[in-house]
Amino acid sequence: MSAPVRFPRFYVTAPAPCPYLPGRQERKVFTELAGPDSDALNDALGRIGFRRSQTVAYRPSCAGCNACVSVRVVAEEFVPSRTQTRTMQKNADLVATACRPWSTVEQYDLLQQYLKARHPGGGMSAMDSMDYADMIEQTPVTSYVVEYREPDVDGRPGRLVGACLTDRQNDGLSMIYSFYDPHHPDRSGLGNYIILDHIDRAAKAGLPYVYLGYWIEGSSRMQYKIRYRPLERLGREGWERFDAGRQDALIAATVSQPRTEGEDARVGGSKDNMPCAQDQYRILEG
Repeated sequence: MSAPVRFPRFYVTAPAPCPYLPGRQERKVFTELAGPDSDALNDALGRIGFRRSQTVAYRPSCAGCNACVSVRVVAEEFVPSRTQTRTMQKNADLVATACRPWSTVEQYDLLQQYLKARHPGGGMSAMDSMDYADMIEQTPVTSYVVEYREPDVDGRPGRLVGACLTDRQNDGLSMIYSFYDPHHPDRSGLGNYIILDHIDRAAKAGLPYVYLGYWIEGSSRMQYKIRYRPLERLGREGWERFDAGRQDALIAATVSQPRTEGEDARVGGSKDNMPCAQDQYRILEG
């Protein structure tokens, strides 16, 4: 006799100010990832726009707003732009290693540098080392941390300049959270390089997609995601590719309207709609 199927229970958070679009309210629908079927549930939810934060899978569920759009890169068909090719060449000497999801002091120190420079005053800026350990280590699914180091020196590991918490799903890699040295004097585009490396990793592993999380038109700090081709978006009819002309226009807009330093401090919140370690989910509906 087969065991009964356990269907997840979903809940909705209380409305809160949107961290991306001023004057709007956000809500999230979420469920717990637990038990032997966590990987399968995470895979299924990822295909319909959910993201993972520790042991929770969530997605926006905002009244009257659908600005948050799930996007993914088609890894095997990806063709880098000239700028992306230069970024890959400039950072090709970095040593990338997939490590078990275990936090280190070196990672946490790098995260603090990144948050202070790129997300000052945001929700994650108050994270202490225990919060960071929870973010990395509390995972019920197949995860790892990809570390990016400069070349070895005298047989010792080089300096850590980037890292990404990544979930491996059946149909791709889901980039949960990445961070890097924001002030490196000799390297530019480290954040983009981490994405490019994940696209290459997925293609070599025969995985069709790299999930980048949510893209929000009108939020300048989300526009970097539009630069990867081919890019698919999740809509009412399922996953569909961006129209090439529309994507050209969006990319051109990101060049003409560069990100404003300190923007994250004004709007608060956390990167990529990711719940902060100190967020408390308040159940409104079952």
